[in-house]
Amino acid sequence: MKNQQQGFTLVEIAIVLVIIGLLLGGVLKGQELINSAKVKNLANDFRTVPLYIYGYQDKFKALPGDDGGVASHITGGTQATTPASAQGNGVIDGNWNTVTLTDESMLFWQHVRLAGLATGSTVVAADATYWPTNADGGRIGIESGSAHFIKNSDGTFLQGSYVVCSSGVLGKFAKQLDTTMDDGNTDTGSMRVVTTNHTRGNAAVARKDVDDATSYVVCMGL
Repeated sequence: MKNQQQGFTLVEIAIVLVIIGLLLGGVLKGQELINSAKVKNLANDFRTVPLYIYGYQDKFKALPGDDGGVASHITGGTQATTPASAQGNGVIDGNWNTVTLTDESMLFWQHVRLAGLATGSTVVAADATYWPTNADGGRIGIESGSAHFIKNSDGTFLQGSYVVCSSGVLGKFAKQLDTTMDDGNTDTGSMRVVTTNHTRGNAAVARKDVDDATSYVVCMGL
């Protein structure tokens, strides 16, 4: 009896290839949707901070963190003491990523939370149990924009009354975030991308030099 072997027909192979293509397309589309959702989440972090500021000012006629009368405005509020005698001057003193518990930039978060404007711990601590984090687990912080933090390519500095920064953001998301909220150039405009070990006063990282798989700090002037 003759043994016959039968292979796949061209039609069957074509159907299999189409199915594989559809599966791959679905996976890629799903990943694209996940990435877009993450960028929207990161963008929302920057958009909500001004709401905290204006909401607090509307209630108490003072700037959160800089409020010299916080103890009388909200129960349990802690007044900043560094720098000494600078409270109430309209400036959020202290770096966005400070670990000094008495800095205005640290106490900003306690003030807006106790005022009912934001959620989170009101027990001031120099770790992630207190400060807010983004979708990638990086720290979010604020400081006044008067400090010479990020230099522009023309020698001027990032403008804005306040600077909000978000750390631990992968380069691919940082570039997409800048395109969504600013001019798409990571070293110009109101949003900048800097390295995690950025030296204050130095320039931001150009888009062509931002690596997709590396974590960066994204800062925006408000």
